[in-house]
Amino acid sequence: MSVLVGSLTLMLASAGAGFLGALTGLGGGVVIVPLLVLVFHADMRYAIGASLVSVIATSSGAAAAYVQEGFSNIRLGMFLEMATTLGAISGAMLVTHVPIRVLAVLFGLILLYSAYLSTHRVAEARGEPSAPSALALRLRLDGSVPTPAGPVRYFVQNVPGGFALMYVAGVLSGLLGIGSGAVKVLAMDHAMRLPFKVSTATSNFMIGVTAAASAGIYLHRGYLDPGLAWPIVIGVLTGAMLGARLLLHAPIARLRTLFAGVIVLLGIEMLYNGLAGKL
Repeated sequence: MSVLVGSLTLMLASAGAGFLGALTGLGGGVVIVPLLVLVFHADMRYAIGASLVSVIATSSGAAAAYVQEGFSNIRLGMFLEMATTLGAISGAMLVTHVPIRVLAVLFGLILLYSAYLSTHRVAEARGEPSAPSALALRLRLDGSVPTPAGPVRYFVQNVPGGFALMYVAGVLSGLLGIGSGAVKVLAMDHAMRLPFKVSTATSNFMIGVTAAASAGIYLHRGYLDPGLAWPIVIGVLTGAMLGARLLLHAPIARLRTLFAGVIVLLGIEMLYNGLAGKL
């Protein structure tokens, strides 16, 4: 296909990825990397570099809407960004030493495990905790979420565990270019026991900073191709803004189903191609 047709096709596909990324907190990169590698046959490291740029666009497009509506916990997000930024730099430094097949298999396993966790939320089965955490109280991390009946107070739990998981999320972001939104959402949803929409909104607030920390390293090593990145950025930004608006009225059960279904399909595809040596 011609360059123009290819760019337009990539832009439309990226809009779908940005829509999904904003709606579920995944960051768009979880769809962009398999799309570029499996459909457009791009080198995985260049796909990761372009994905990191798209993640920044997703965060920019969705975060403003979430902050305005009161879903994002800004103080918590800024606190956790210390862990994700350090992790992102660590992951980006490792990427040139990890074979493409290993990256693909790791990508697939992370997605499948994320899908499993998203449909087995422990916190909901046990009931949400009513008592605040002493550390969260000291750091003033608790907040409230808007509901039709008015703001509902929630309490952040297990701050050290959530902080540690955020470092892991940052490593995965730098290594795989996915923004690690899946791990961030699940860490806040499970370990810290935040409402799902707060987890999604705060994840979108954080992923741009996490991606920017590792994108500079990819740029320095020559893995950012402007011709590949620009249609992705435009498409993802458009889709992210639409997804952010829809999230405000979307039912949580359907979000979880969408979250799990998409990443299961992508995880199986990446795992198969990595194990078969087709990348």
